[in-house]
Amino acid sequence: MSGIVGIYNLDGRSVESEQLGRMVDILAHRGPDGADVWCSESIGLGHRMLWTTPESLLEKLPLVSSSGDLVITADARIDNRDELISVLEVNDCPAEKVTDSQLILAAYEKWGEQCPDKLLGDFAFAIWDERKEQLFCARDHFGIKPFYYYCSNRVFIFASEIKALFSLKEVPRQLNQRGIAEYLSNSMMENKSITSYENIYRLPPGHILTIRAETGVRLDSYWSLKCPSELKLNSAQEYADAFQELFTQAVKCRLRSAFPIGSHLSGGLDSSSVTCTAQHLLQQQGGSALHTFSNIFDDVPECDERQFINPILASGNYIPHYVNADRFGPLSEWKQFFECEDEGFIGPSHFLVWGLNRAMQQAGIRISLDGFDGDTTVSHGELYFAELARRGEWHTFVAEGKAVSQHFDTCPSALLYQYGLSYLEELARQWKWLTFAQVANGISQHFTVSPKQLFLRYGLKPIIPQSLLHFRQLGKKHNQHQDPQPCLLHPDFAQKMGINQSSENRNVNQDAPLSVREDQWQSLTSGLFTHTLELVDSCAASFSLESRHPFMDKRLIEFCLALPPEQKLNQGWSRIVMRRAMDGILPQEIQWRGGKTSMTPNFQRGLLQLDRQIIKDVIFDHPNGIQEFVNLNVVQNSYHRIVSEKQPTDEDIMTVWKTVIMSLWLGCKGMQP
Repeated sequence: MSGIVGIYNLDGRSVESEQLGRMVDILAHRGPDGADVWCSESIGLGHRMLWTTPESLLEKLPLVSSSGDLVITADARIDNRDELISVLEVNDCPAEKVTDSQLILAAYEKWGEQCPDKLLGDFAFAIWDERKEQLFCARDHFGIKPFYYYCSNRVFIFASEIKALFSLKEVPRQLNQRGIAEYLSNSMMENKSITSYENIYRLPPGHILTIRAETGVRLDSYWSLKCPSELKLNSAQEYADAFQELFTQAVKCRLRSAFPIGSHLSGGLDSSSVTCTAQHLLQQQGGSALHTFSNIFDDVPECDERQFINPILASGNYIPHYVNADRFGPLSEWKQFFECEDEGFIGPSHFLVWGLNRAMQQAGIRISLDGFDGDTTVSHGELYFAELARRGEWHTFVAEGKAVSQHFDTCPSALLYQYGLSYLEELARQWKWLTFAQVANGISQHFTVSPKQLFLRYGLKPIIPQSLLHFRQLGKKHNQHQDPQPCLLHPDFAQKMGINQSSENRNVNQDAPLSVREDQWQSLTSGLFTHTLELVDSCAASFSLESRHPFMDKRLIEFCLALPPEQKLNQGWSRIVMRRAMDGILPQEIQWRGGKTSMTPNFQRGLLQLDRQIIKDVIFDHPNGIQEFVNLNVVQNSYHRIVSEKQPTDEDIMTVWKTVIMSLWLGCKGMQP
């Protein structure tokens, strides 16, 4: 993790080094090991250095090529170094002295704008090409390294963080109300380019950006994640062996370090697999012990995971560190959050990672391994039940449902309702009555429900006009609780943004996935996925850490996406291929652990006890302009229900959470509606 900045004056004005200096100073937390700038007439590049890999100790950025006509600044870790050194014939110095930025520059010289697709790893970089009078920028396949930019007809400016852009007077600070509306209405910024600020954009993952004074900006995709054909191997063991090989490679690539390494260890399957694999590799290399960092909850014991953390620590050479995560609430350090976070879209678990990262910095750690989103990469495979329903394989549906209920907090009837009966409703809406009858007959043979009941409830009801259903239900007391959640958006704001309030909270998606693979692909390519990775990066950068995510390895993701559904859910176990692959690596009580501990009790306790005054102050006294965007009556009613009910709903909690977070962010950043 480092910091990069750049200015390209499209009108020919000379770049002032003082401007670049302000930008790199703003990013001092990203690179405490040095800073430098390079200027030549209308172009200037800057860099903040964080030493992590052995090669980075030799690196000097911005780097000018030997020919003098190419200059690069980069925040990068390249994983296929050996392959590139061979193909690019970098023979003028030993491999251990070839820096990652040198490899990127050599790749650009050989392949030009196609070079990013030849790279494996995490990267964001910019190359000034004097020959073409062109600035070439690229971001890695999944957007692990951030890249933001501002462009007018006079200037193009980029940086690793938005705050560096705002250090220049030419960059206006204006709220992007469309981004706010998407966040509050659960769209979660599916547009991967926009930010919370007007005219500030992110370079989307897997994209390149080229800009010339004569032609302006051109944005192109060099790679996108495809939904592949199914991978067919000969046995379950072959799938497990292939997974283990790729996963081990993914972890090994992320162990390249000149300093001690730390790992987030929660006791769950993902973080434990990363931690144990990393420790085994370090042991094989004769390296030092692996530092682990875990949240513990003495005051909220139902959230404590030490019963799963301790078997990991007992299995290898670790140096454990603990954070008492129940001593502060999710908003207790909100001012510090927003000193580092440039946008106001913080998730409820953000404060847990924040505490771990602070402990890492205090322990002298620079590199942080984690199990980020292993759930998505490997997939729990729950859509397998939808596939079974569509294929009419009810015997397997029932058998898997019963097996799943033994390991996880669910039951076969719930799975039937979610994946089988919803399919019946779909068939009814499409008037496919023959198929409906066949599916209903299959369900009735395996579940205690008659075909007649299925027809009335899931065949007839979906196609009766809603107005008729409403007429029949008028006056029924039991129907009161079925009213939709009141709209969070202020009516005037919703109208301004063109958002239909009657459908804001409706859980209807015409493009809902029909298979495990489609569901997994949608998650991996969503805007929320990109945004979350950026949050993780900024949270680590605040403590001069580089986060490394083995589950975000391109090779591993492409492999897992191609797996048959039976390798994701089988015999009642989700992520079965990974569990088999971790045999002999993970302690069995972790390898065959069913669900995971919910952090909700600690979150609610922190929110409603430790941070209660902050919430009340925002939604009742000092809304900081948020009342222009949300219906405060709805928020206040949600708050009253939360504090009066023993089990508040997720909808009420998130209504209050999003409102308070956005209000605090608006006030902290001095943003006006």
